[in-house]
Amino acid sequence: MLCESFVLFVVKKKQKMATNKELLSKGIRYLTGALPFLFIGPSLIYNAFMNQQNVWHYLVLGIGIIACLGSMYLIFLGLKTFIKALFND
Repeated sequence: MLCESFVLFVVKKKQKMATNKELLSKGIRYLTGALPFLFIGPSLIYNAFMNQQNVWHYLVLGIGIIACLGSMYLIFLGLKTFIKALFND
C-alpha cells in the first residue's frame, strides 16, 4: 500500500505542465514595454500640474494620461499572455 502510493506520487511529480515559451516571451515583452510608460506618465502629469500657467498644460496632461492608460493596457496584456503561457490555455 505504501509502495503503491509512493509510485503514484513519483509518476504525478514527473508529469510537468508544458509552458509555451513563445507566449511567455511575448508576455515578458509586453511587460517590459510597459515599464517606461510607468515612469513617463506620472512624471508628465506632475509636470503638467506644476506648470499650469504654461500654454501647453493641457497637451502635456493629455499625453501623460495617455501614457498611464497605455502602461495599464500593456500590463494587462502582458499578464494575460503570461498566464495563458503558464497554464497552456
